Amino acid sequence: MAVDQEDFTYRGRLVHLVHTRQFTRRLAEDIFDVADRARRLNTSRPGSAYLKESLVGRLALLYFVQPSTRTFLSFHAAASLLGMSTAEVRSREISSEMKGESALDSVRTFAMYHDLIIIRYPEPGFSEQCARFFLDNDLRRHVINGGSGKDDHPTQALLDLYTLHREFYSRGGIDGKRILLVGDLARGRAARSLLQLLARYEGVRLDLVSPPQVKLGDDMMSLSRKAFEDVRESEHIEDFLQDADAVYMTRVQSEYDPHIEVPESAIDSYGLTPARVATLKADAVIMHPLPRRSEIPTILDRDPRSRYWDQVENGMWARVALIAHILGSDSRIMSA
Repeated sequence: MAVDQEDFTYRGRLVHLVHTRQFTRRLAEDIFDVADRARRLNTSRPGSAYLKESLVGRLALLYFVQPSTRTFLSFHAAASLLGMSTAEVRSREISSEMKGESALDSVRTFAMYHDLIIIRYPEPGFSEQCARFFLDNDLRRHVINGGSGKDDHPTQALLDLYTLHREFYSRGGIDGKRILLVGDLARGRAARSLLQLLARYEGVRLDLVSPPQVKLGDDMMSLSRKAFEDVRESEHIEDFLQDADAVYMTRVQSEYDPHIEVPESAIDSYGLTPARVATLKADAVIMHPLPRRSEIPTILDRDPRSRYWDQVENGMWARVALIAHILGSDSRIMSA
């Protein structure tokens, strides 16, 4: 199988997903169509049974050795909805890595028993390393990056874009919208990954609010200035709230680069409050990749513009569609 080593595709289809940049707009929206069809099928007993026959007999291994709740559970649920059997390795301390086995040898072992390896790993680039190893050794298995260090989180970006796609579908789509990203933009892989997908759309305008210690890095700022119609920055959320079509909040990512200290006063300067939310447009969308800290108080959960719990559900369906695409059962779902 002559897989394109640059984008890990074969005849236009993803073989491995390791980078957010692998998604074109067309591919992402095709996956959204599959996700929509799958969730409609699942509303009836016959449809649910049909969906569950999509990948019967196929096996998925969730190799998650970095803390995760939503990503792990949504991948587990997504595989189950498609009829896959699943297994998990949640800690290197219970694997042969404790005996000195390399992580790459562990993953090669997993591939002997499973069709799909979903990887959440603390070191950047590990998923790509595994995918290239599989290709070099003609191991016809598949890799999905479920979060890699602080560098990339392609399926989080996919579900975030899916949420925006659903919210704006009847309002002209994502093109031309003004998106406000708030929080730890230097270390937040979810926000940086989403930026790469928003760059696929026309006329998107971007506002950035963060404490000065965790501003968007030069690499992503350079991409943003090239890709977006307009880019504005501030340390104060009030400067941009009233213009936002969508507000994407993030927490301080203190697990990365702990030497970077962000004082509580800085966090308070960008947190959402009922008074600040009152200045938002009536049809704006409030998002957060979760987990949250104090940047969104629980009282805002009842605000009809809040969509962060919808993101959680959308994540499962986006991953259903992604798995179906990679393992070749998406056309079966679309033909139902």
